[in-house]
Amino acid sequence: MINLKTTEEIFLMREANQLVGRTLAEIARHITPGVSTLQLDKIAHDFICDHGATPAFLGYGGFPGSICTSVNDRVVHGIPRANDILKEGDIVSVDCGTKLNGFTGDSAYTFAVGQVSPEVLSLLRTTKESLYKGIEQAVSGNRVGHISSAVQYHAEKAGYGVVRELVGHGIGRDMHESPEVPNYGRKGTGALLRNGMCICIEPMINMGSKNVVFDNDGWTVRTKDGKYSAHFEHCIAITQGRAEILSSFDYIAEVLGDREF
Repeated sequence: MINLKTTEEIFLMREANQLVGRTLAEIARHITPGVSTLQLDKIAHDFICDHGATPAFLGYGGFPGSICTSVNDRVVHGIPRANDILKEGDIVSVDCGTKLNGFTGDSAYTFAVGQVSPEVLSLLRTTKESLYKGIEQAVSGNRVGHISSAVQYHAEKAGYGVVRELVGHGIGRDMHESPEVPNYGRKGTGALLRNGMCICIEPMINMGSKNVVFDNDGWTVRTKDGKYSAHFEHCIAITQGRAEILSSFDYIAEVLGDREF
């Protein structure tokens, strides 16, 4: 069942998601060669708690971190570790969630560590663009497939692989609600988009093939061919017939300045 949100509930959803955006920006200040993903996790945990919220990921299904840190060929759900040290030329997807006033925020951004190759920069830009292509289709009267098709078309047109095994989702009081929001599909299929729906759109795009493998830790998902993968996510609400982005990359842009792509 899809839970439609009231105006008041969307206001609370926005607050939770804005905090996620600010947390990702705080993490952005510390992403540099030599930092560990566990250090980033502590920064996120403390920032979220200092702002009156709790990390939504911590303990969720047994997950041990406050954020997911997925480096290079790790697609999503990477566990922060002390021996996972970022180096020049890496990319790291940081997926972050908050619980605030009973509602959940969820957003992700893939950061470049120092200077990355032009090929990797193209992957990051295309993945981020595909997110906004999907958001453009999140209007009342369309279906989830309109979002899915837009993401898939933009990524595959550039020669990239679109992950099938993991999808976006509805969100509200719970982290994962109906409907699922795949990054591939056909227009006119899937759930009908209506005012009051809150969903997370999150393209997971691979530099090579779409195929992935699952690590023995029970969480980490990697590209099967070992090539880089990028992940961007926004939480949106459909209000007055169109998509309102509840999360934000603006705080990240303020930190990165001309390093933002």
